[in-house]
Order: sequence, then structure tokens, then C-alpha cells
Amino acid sequence: MVDTARSADGTKIAYERTGDGPVLILAGGALNNRHSAGALILHLAEKFSLVSFDRRGRGDSTDTPPYAPAREVEDLKALIDAVGGSAMVFGHSSGAVLSLEAAADGAAITRLAVYEPPYLTGNAETGSARLREIEAALDAGDRGMAVEIFIRGTGVPFDPAMKTQPWFAGLEAVAHTLPYDLALVGDSSVPVDRLAKITVPTLGLYGGASPEWAAASVVAVIGAIPGATQKVLEGQTHAADPAVLAPVLIDYFG
Repeated sequence: MVDTARSADGTKIAYERTGDGPVLILAGGALNNRHSAGALILHLAEKFSLVSFDRRGRGDSTDTPPYAPAREVEDLKALIDAVGGSAMVFGHSSGAVLSLEAAADGAAITRLAVYEPPYLTGNAETGSARLREIEAALDAGDRGMAVEIFIRGTGVPFDPAMKTQPWFAGLEAVAHTLPYDLALVGDSSVPVDRLAKITVPTLGLYGGASPEWAAASVVAVIGAIPGATQKVLEGQTHAADPAVLAPVLIDYFG
């Protein structure tokens, strides 16, 4: 069943709960919706009450312009309130950045794990140029091109044949939120001063087969958060195998 939490600006954030146990919120990255973590949920549902949600502008959630990263932090806080007042959180990619920003802003997160927050992926000029290209594609109504530009910018090879696959339509459906993810990450530098405010136990994860920026980002993030720890998932990429990731999360969140 789909429920909704109301954010501070009135935006409705759609979410679903699966399983029983301690509450664990899953914050997805760019081009994700609440269904994207389905395979991971299958591995975790016996241990946790899992909350997957549509970030603003995606799926069944509404949107309230203008966008600002602070609005998404408010969304996550409202979701935490709706599911019990406090929760553990796992964030992936830009969802990891969102989770870190919320924890730094005092959200009632009791335990946090993040997988490859996309800091240190390039310089601010490159990021700004990519944002302009994506916005131009969206303004022209070419959602597929916006998705392509974003994927190429991550360093992942893009095969034009991807656009003929049934699942590509799902990426196009949320392409208009790509500028949100880029705004959330900012100039790709690690916000050391803000992260130093995080006081909850934090685990940083990255894949051993991921690009060099992933390890560098996690090392920098963990170095900024007092008492935080890190772990590498050998052989994994930015899209970690749920069967490999799940046991690590079970062990950490307990």
C-alpha cells in the first residue's frame, strides 16, 4: 500500500513499507523511484521494516518548485516522522548525499550507511556544463538525450540500443529530476564542515571495481565524520549486487 508524508512545503512524498522489524529507509539515487530497490528489499525484508520512497518529482510524489537541496532534506525528515519519528537510513549515490545532508541537519537518523556518494567526480566547471546540457535537452523535450548525457557523465559506457529497451522509458519518466540530483551534489567537493556535524554511527561503502572517485569520495566522507567507518565490497561497481550488499547491511544495521 502506498502512503504519503507531507513535507514542510506541502509536497507529498509517496512511500511503501515492506517487512517487519526495525525501520530502515532506503534513499535511492538519480533516475530511481521507490521500486528501484526491489531486489535489495527481497534480501532485507525478513530483518527490517523497509521504507522505499519516491523522491520529490518522481513516481507518485508531487513536486513544489523551485527546487533546493534543503527541500529534499525536509522531505526525508517528514518521511522519518511519518514512519515512527526516527529511523535507520541507507542511501545510494545521490541518495547517499541526501542522507548525509539530512543527518548533518539533525534529522532523527539513528544509524546511517551510504554507498558511493558521488563527490570528487570532477570539477565544478565540468558539472555546470553537464547541467546546462541536460537542461537544454529537457527544454527541447528530449528526455532520452537528458538521460544519455547524464549516464555518459558518470563514466558508464552508453549504448544507443539502451533507448530501445523497455526499462529505458522508466528513466525518461524521471529525467526532469536530474537537475535536482546535480544540485544536491553541488560542485562535487566534499562538504567537510557540514559532515563534521554528523553524530550518528555512519558506515561508508564503495565497490572495489568502481571508478577511482568512489573510493576517494568515501574515504573523504568518512574522514570528515567523527567515528565513522568504511568498507569495500570487492568486485562490486556503483550498481552493487543486492546479494553481496544485503549481508553487509544486515550485519551493520543488525
